[in-house]
Amino acid sequence: MTVLWVCTLFLLAKAGLGEACASGRFTRTGECCSLCPPGSGMVEECGKQDTKCQPCPEGTFSLSDDLSPCQPCARCPAGIHMLAACSASQDTHCECGEGFFLWRGSTFEGLCAPCSTCERGQGVTRECGVKGNTECQLCGPGTFSEEQSTTKPCHPCLRCSDSEVEIRACQRNSDTICMDKKLHIRDKTRWTGEEGNEEVEGSSSAPGFTHQDGAGGSSNILAYVSVLAAVVLGLLLYVAYKCWTSCKQKQALGKARAAELGAAPEGEKVEKLHSDSGVFLDSHSLQDSQPSKGSKRDSKQDSRLYINLPPHRQEEVERLLQEGGGRGWRQLGAVLGYEAEQLDLFGRGEAPVHTLLSNWAQQEGSTLGLLCSALGRIERPEVASALTCPSQGVSVV
Repeated sequence: MTVLWVCTLFLLAKAGLGEACASGRFTRTGECCSLCPPGSGMVEECGKQDTKCQPCPEGTFSLSDDLSPCQPCARCPAGIHMLAACSASQDTHCECGEGFFLWRGSTFEGLCAPCSTCERGQGVTRECGVKGNTECQLCGPGTFSEEQSTTKPCHPCLRCSDSEVEIRACQRNSDTICMDKKLHIRDKTRWTGEEGNEEVEGSSSAPGFTHQDGAGGSSNILAYVSVLAAVVLGLLLYVAYKCWTSCKQKQALGKARAAELGAAPEGEKVEKLHSDSGVFLDSHSLQDSQPSKGSKRDSKQDSRLYINLPPHRQEEVERLLQEGGGRGWRQLGAVLGYEAEQLDLFGRGEAPVHTLLSNWAQQEGSTLGLLCSALGRIERPEVASALTCPSQGVSVV
């Protein structure tokens, strides 16, 4: 128990002195380890006794107070002028030029490397030069940096005055944004009915109004109007696009219905498209214009839209393309004109086949005949038959 109490007291004393000890290390007796001053290096670590230091010999140096040994001096690259020779307290200074610094390699052969740039939200604490590369530090509370730089430190944040309201608080990478509590707007020129003289309200001579206030209020109003105009223009373009898409779909649907009426089977009565006329045509009157029972029809002639196919039929087609081995939905998408990047994007979803066919169905001319022809080119006749396409018209290539 006595040993435990002694260890506890030692640790408490060590923790209490930790903040005052610059090295952060202690001897076994609890004394703070000393740092080696510039121009000297550590030759024996702190342990039983305090740190032992000695002056750096020729050809070595030590820049600051630390616990590291002396470092070998760097050598300037070939063709680079030496500004200052190495000493015990500084490394070799070489004339690398503006925007470059001397970089020490593992063999201590110097190399002129480009200076680093501090990013937004960081400030320069040491500029790049003969002492080394740029040193950056994150901007602390109450400071900011809005641009990349190799020379500029963090700037203090702006404070809004009593007549202003804070729109956005200061951040590391952006300053505070303030706005006047009251926008001063110039009124239109008005005429006094009594004397007929012209009087301008809100002029620079009006009490409490300055030219600076008027300029700030005008710029804010222009910004708000610009944003509002952009929003209205975007809405108008969106409505125009939706109307154009709807008209195209209606036209394609009308053509598909006309084609279905023209290809009705024998013995079936077809209602005329103009229902208000009340006239019906018997299918026998169209017998002469219809092909014979044994005739063949190319699948490309089927102008019915895929989007009008019953949902259960679409699900069957998607299932066959998803489960079928060999040539699947990717080959079909390539035949339908999709790029590899678009197909990769579809493949990231849970149902790529559904995504492909749904996207293609929204395009103009997405008929069953065109889809049957594409299925024939990738040798998937069983999928084409699921679309109720004439098997005679599907050419297997």
